Amino acid sequence: QVQVVESGKGLVQPGGSLRLSCVASGTIFRIDTMSWYRQTPESEREWVATIEAGGTTYYAEPVKGRFSISRDGAKTTMYLQMTNLKPEDTAVYYCNVAARETSSSRPMPYWGQGTQVTVSS
Repeated sequence: QVQVVESGKGLVQPGGSLRLSCVASGTIFRIDTMSWYRQTPESEREWVATIEAGGTTYYAEPVKGRFSISRDGAKTTMYLQMTNLKPEDTAVYYCNVAARETSSSRPMPYWGQGTQVTVSS
């Protein structure tokens, strides 16, 4: 089993910055991708950014140039550095990990519990 825990929730003013963290632990043979999603009460969960095992990154258009996704050397911790935050970035941010528990298993998705980000003056 794989556990995923996010941290870094906060209230920031427009134009401010915040960094979120995501830690994956448990029975992990390999993590293929780590991603961030976000959701508000009024919308469905939307994809924000992804980082592959090799380090290639992808971003949704609304956050390009403002958010940066990265992983640590052990590749079980992921970060989302958010800058120039806007009120429309307010949401619960979720970490998603596509991980294999053994060398022969397929990657399975694991979700964290979410962390609240509020951008308001």
